[in-house]
Amino acid sequence: MHGKFTNVLTYLTHLGEIRMKFLKLSVAIAALGFLSACQAPPMQMGDPAAKTVATGSAGGSTTAGANTALERCAAPLGTISLIENVNAGWYTILTGQYRLPPTANLLRLMIQQSNCFVVVERSAAGMNAMNRERDLQKSGEMRAGSNFGKGQMVSSDFGLSPEVIFNEGNASGSGALLGGLIGGGAGRAIAAIGASTRTREASVLLTMIDNRSSVQIAASEGSASKTDLGGFGALAGISGAAGLGGYTNTPQGKVIAAAFMDAYNGMVISLRQYKAQEVKGGLGKGGQLPVGR
Repeated sequence: MHGKFTNVLTYLTHLGEIRMKFLKLSVAIAALGFLSACQAPPMQMGDPAAKTVATGSAGGSTTAGANTALERCAAPLGTISLIENVNAGWYTILTGQYRLPPTANLLRLMIQQSNCFVVVERSAAGMNAMNRERDLQKSGEMRAGSNFGKGQMVSSDFGLSPEVIFNEGNASGSGALLGGLIGGGAGRAIAAIGASTRTREASVLLTMIDNRSSVQIAASEGSASKTDLGGFGALAGISGAAGLGGYTNTPQGKVIAAAFMDAYNGMVISLRQYKAQEVKGGLGKGGQLPVGR
């Protein structure tokens, strides 16, 4: 009888210990959650880390917070619309693989902030919205004086066509190779750097045409790259380079935005010194390269 009592007492003791451990674990988890909530930083509006190179805003010819690296014009050179080829391979990669929005709105902001052109709406969604208002006017549902009649839309003097050429490199292979050649702890550290070092690159093209004549007015290439050096933190015990570990991978979208600003800046510089191409006898009149009979 005494043995059974001892077994029951031991069982209850173990059960109590298990319950106490579970209670301590629950309290610890709850405390950790509470501390995390208390230490969570507030929402950062306008956080520089979240921005692309296309910063700030534009209203008419007025801008606020624009990137100082963006080229500008003293006065607009005409009206312009964006031509985005949604059936192109690059567009599929942009919106599908990288899940990025169309480039049109990014370019619209740059163009208006530069004051080089007045942007006019020609996208399918924008045209549908404008036509809807005109249909409502025709139906008689709008208030008197709404004035959505004909003859008010502004023509697009020029069309700007963007294209993205994707290219993403990775420096991990060279780091691993170098680490293998050196060997030892230093070699392993360098190999670790290579494994976490990535360079993102993007090249883009911008082409501008005259909508009346179909003549190409300007073309420009732009590029940008960003290397993540987070792996250099692994050198802290070897060379004291831990300070470089703060770098993080740059999203591909930010690199593409920078490449477009590079291309647009180059185009603006050329257009500020624009001189029309002249062909003897006139454009489209046979040219100066006659064919044999």
